[in-house]
Amino acid sequence: MSFQQGLSGLNASSKNLEIIGNNIANANTYGAKSSRAEFSDVYASALSGAGTSSVGIGTNLSAVSQQFSQGNITTTDNPLDLAINGAGFFQVTDGKSPTQYSRNGQFKIDRDGFIVNNQHQRLMGYKADGSGVIQPGQAVPLQLPTAGINPNATSEIGIEMNLDSRKGVTVPATGTIDFSDAKTYNNATSLTAYDAKGQDVALTYYFQK
Repeated sequence: MSFQQGLSGLNASSKNLEIIGNNIANANTYGAKSSRAEFSDVYASALSGAGTSSVGIGTNLSAVSQQFSQGNITTTDNPLDLAINGAGFFQVTDGKSPTQYSRNGQFKIDRDGFIVNNQHQRLMGYKADGSGVIQPGQAVPLQLPTAGINPNATSEIGIEMNLDSRKGVTVPATGTIDFSDAKTYNNATSLTAYDAKGQDVALTYYFQK
């Protein structure tokens, strides 16, 4: 009997290490939640028949609970990557199985315009009218139009900058900037604008102090 208690403790510790190892392995998995081992005592006999000198027969793993504490939110280069700050889940479906729930917000667009995750499950959401008001009803797979979108020409550009105070004041002899002569300006910056046909137009701004 004494060996059984010791073995149960070793088995419980082994399970706990497995859970800890799984938590570490998923440290960089988006949306993954850590797990916690929960143990319980194993009685030698029923309460109604237990004596005052009865010794338990060890411990066992009674449950593995999921921890839903808030994780870190990081930025990515994918505009479709989403994150939930607080309680909640993303609804996803493959169209065959019941709706599933996930905290992983890594999404992309498939060939049909649906927003999907890496398992090709479609992200669910609610329809909105032309004014952006969410309509009541059941959640449906979110689909973006795949047809061509009419281009809009750039109409306004905002620039915020600080000129280097350590540089001297540039006063060209003509009083105007000569794009081909770097001595007539202090700084230059470039950006891309678009015309009514959607063609990109490179713009360069030159500045004098």
